[in-house]
Amino acid sequence: MEARLDLFSNPVLGKFLRSINAAGKAVTDSDLPATTQELVKIRASQINGCGFCTDMHTKDAAHAGETSVRLNLIAAWREATVFTDAERAALELTEEGTRIADGAGGVSDEVWANAAKHYDENQLAALAALIAAINTYNRVNVLVRQPAGSYEVGMFG
Repeated sequence: MEARLDLFSNPVLGKFLRSINAAGKAVTDSDLPATTQELVKIRASQINGCGFCTDMHTKDAAHAGETSVRLNLIAAWREATVFTDAERAALELTEEGTRIADGAGGVSDEVWANAAKHYDENQLAALAALIAAINTYNRVNVLVRQPAGSYEVGMFG
């Protein structure tokens, strides 16, 4: 498969994605655990069918020390025993925040309250920003049909 547009050389998409990257620094600089950040990125990417992001974030997580067992079970996190209660709350928030159109009014109060048991206000803000950002990346990549499989850790910096 060939991409419809080149994300890396198109001036409009390049500028747009650099802006999202700059905004995302607020999340990476937050005290939201890096492991949780990668789990969120992978789960949203799986839901959205973004092969490029699933490939990238799975490889980045493995490079950072995430186990293959946990990576293989992200899509089935509800049935898996390898995630902490906090990680499970973040994954649940990710699913509802990604599937806004599928639910009855967006993220439920119960899901938000569960996440709030495990994360402080700044971490919740980081989760909200991260879920919004990864969904943006997913949608751009799916729209332009960015192919998956060739990502190498460190490719973007």
